[in-house]
Amino acid sequence: MKTGLYIIGDEILSGRRQDKHFDKILAALKQRGHTLAWTALLSDDMEVLIRHFEQSFARDEFVISAGGIGGTPDDLTRHAVAAALGTGLVPHPEGVSILRNKYGDEPTSLRRRMVEFPRGATLIPNPVNQVPGFSVKQHHFVPGFPEMAWPMCEWVLDRYGSLSEDPPLEIAVRVIDTYESLVIPLMEKVMQAFPQVKVFSLPSISDNHRDVELGVRGEPELAERAFTLIEEGLAELNVKYEKINH
Repeated sequence: MKTGLYIIGDEILSGRRQDKHFDKILAALKQRGHTLAWTALLSDDMEVLIRHFEQSFARDEFVISAGGIGGTPDDLTRHAVAAALGTGLVPHPEGVSILRNKYGDEPTSLRRRMVEFPRGATLIPNPVNQVPGFSVKQHHFVPGFPEMAWPMCEWVLDRYGSLSEDPPLEIAVRVIDTYESLVIPLMEKVMQAFPQVKVFSLPSISDNHRDVELGVRGEPELAERAFTLIEEGLAELNVKYEKINH
């Protein structure tokens, strides 16, 4: 199952706020063995949201989504999820109880909006203000506020998203004073020999000095074997390189 990340909010796309989610959630995913397959930064737009949710639901992916689940009219994530699934929004009974305990009385209709989720959703506890997020079909929706979103993501990953298998292994070298074109045939050779392993190159130029970061990422045993092939190829090319510690 691939892992994806939605970051939702017009305030990020307009530049009024800077995204803080990507680095933090990526680190939490890596810690638990996930490789992020994709990320999408989406506007608060029903058509855009529905289209993307329909696609990721259809692919049966593990997805974290941050933003747009509040009760104000510009928060459209909950509505778009319900539309993408073809279900309605209903007050979650446990969510209503949480609001009742939080405010000490029967929640108003405006407050109840905060716990209206797609039918069949389960709750994600919020340790900051107790207003929960929700999960449905391996998609996990948390608020846009970082101080709330991050501990909620940690809870989701510990409960649903920790992988039992070994995490992917990434090994890379820095090929010194070399043009990227020189290593392309070697990359193609490794990709053909190990199609399950990702091969990557990242060129850099500084002070007329050219280096290429060349590496592999994949299941540990296969990545080790693919990296051995890279080292053998670099030896044949007679180029200098040094191993990079990630």
